[in-house]
Amino acid sequence: MSEHEAHAGGEGQPDSSGEGAPRFTDKRRVDPETGQVREPHEPQEGGEHDPLAGLDAEADAHTVEALVAAEALAAERLEELQRANAAYYNVEQQYSNYVKRSKAEAAVARDRGVAEVAESLISVLDDIELARQHGDLTGPFLSISEKLESTLSRFGIVRYGAVGEVFDPNVHEALMHSHSAEVSEPTVSNVLQPGYRAGDRILRAARVAVVDPDA
Repeated sequence: MSEHEAHAGGEGQPDSSGEGAPRFTDKRRVDPETGQVREPHEPQEGGEHDPLAGLDAEADAHTVEALVAAEALAAERLEELQRANAAYYNVEQQYSNYVKRSKAEAAVARDRGVAEVAESLISVLDDIELARQHGDLTGPFLSISEKLESTLSRFGIVRYGAVGEVFDPNVHEALMHSHSAEVSEPTVSNVLQPGYRAGDRILRAARVAVVDPDA
């Protein structure tokens, strides 16, 4: 074997005697004949140690560290997202409650306003009812009164009180009393002035005459 072949790192073959011949290991990463990169191989038992094996172990350690760091970052971002979602949910609930409360308050204010207007018109409604009872509700006055009562009814204003109703102190105001054996409980015998209510709110109790059963 020439000196050039020994320095090139080519693996020498033993001489014909097989004894005392020097051995050479080609450690070049690129095959000089094919030009391809050689794959590292595990050293055989009792053979030489491959210096690239340590580099592979170090690369694996860096990979593990990178994965651990990535998982920690992902967990942190997930926690931030969960906090953001919780904050958004709280804001959404607060807004929803605000809308519901605003609608409820608006409805109460509307009903209160309607009731106040109706209360101010009760005296006019009394005059209309008296005119109707006396047959004076005719001509243009009849048309105007019907439009007024129709408008009030659309806003929930109801006139009540009729002869024969059971007397209820919550909705009736008794102005006159009498007794009769024909009734078994206090009963409205005459309506002096009708009552008006807006929903469950009594604007004015019906003013009535009441007949009580004989003792």
